[in-house]
Amino acid sequence: MYRAQLIEEKDKDLFNDFICSSSKPHFLQNFEWGELKSITGWEPLRLLIWHDDRPVAAISLLKRRLPLYRYLRRSIAYAPRGPIIGEECDQEGERFFWDSVKSLAHRHGAIFIKIDPDIPTEPGVVAESYRMRLAAAGFKPSGNRSGFGGVQPRYVFRLDVTPTEQELLEAMESKTRYNIHLAERRGVSVRIAQDAHDLRLFYDILEETAGRDQFLVRSFSYFERMWDLFVSAPKGHPAARIFLADYQGQAIAGTLAFHCGDRVWYLYGASSNRIRNVMPNHLLQWTMIRWAREQGCSLYDFRGVPGSADPDDHLAGLYRFKKGFAAVFTEFIGEYDLILAPVWCFLWTRVLPAYQKVTRRLLRHSDSPKTEESL
Repeated sequence: MYRAQLIEEKDKDLFNDFICSSSKPHFLQNFEWGELKSITGWEPLRLLIWHDDRPVAAISLLKRRLPLYRYLRRSIAYAPRGPIIGEECDQEGERFFWDSVKSLAHRHGAIFIKIDPDIPTEPGVVAESYRMRLAAAGFKPSGNRSGFGGVQPRYVFRLDVTPTEQELLEAMESKTRYNIHLAERRGVSVRIAQDAHDLRLFYDILEETAGRDQFLVRSFSYFERMWDLFVSAPKGHPAARIFLADYQGQAIAGTLAFHCGDRVWYLYGASSNRIRNVMPNHLLQWTMIRWAREQGCSLYDFRGVPGSADPDDHLAGLYRFKKGFAAVFTEFIGEYDLILAPVWCFLWTRVLPAYQKVTRRLLRHSDSPKTEESL
């Protein structure tokens, strides 16, 4: 017999235990990730499906209220790298699971549910079978292939870390291996961040990187909350670590890695404009790979890269850097949407963006004088 349980704070260990023990665990589906996103306007909704006395499926949905929610009661729902459906969940259980998810989304006024499951498009029947199961549940591909390919990266590099360290080093491109040893010879050392001062060091380098490479970075308070939830939280899972590369007494680079189940993900990387020729980033990656092995993991995920090795792509350097560790290019099946309110969905995805585009164009070409107050 199947039953659904709406997860509350007191049930978080039960929920996380199932996520992390599954065959496709992901830190973005952990309880704490929903808590982190709650400070940016998302409301987490977690559901756990039981078959008799054991959990067989779970999902962490992030709900975002649409404008005028107080009056219209409309929202969108997104499950980053979800759902997590266990191997013991049969067809009946999966139907019950999706019926329960739809019911929960309807109760919260969701106009659609977006998912981007951790299912690679590698050769075989797994991906095609999963697509058919999603179609049976009413999902359709969203068709988003811009940038990294979606909200979460559609294209990543992944490394099997079960071989020995020597075998891993030997499999790397010679330049990558050389740069790791170069950093060590020149005196770069890597340590795990221990306190709020180290977090501030990491964030300052991240801001420096963002300014150089022209991307946006979240506020320091966001990283403070991440630290409290994942880094300094009691032992167990989920877990995250910040790694800092020091050279001549200064922190010159840093990375952030998440651990869940048998996997580690490289989430953020930062490097100072100073002393970049000592190759701290290569040693940082190698340290995180070794850390993943220490956690008993089998997979290290370098996260997002462009969809091809096009040398003219502005992210071509990132592609080459990650590929150099002998990681395998991996493409996921992408984003899928389940439309729950077709009219509202059309208004939200088509009419509103078109209106905003026209409005911005009119404002740009307006002849009205710009006062200090309007700038």
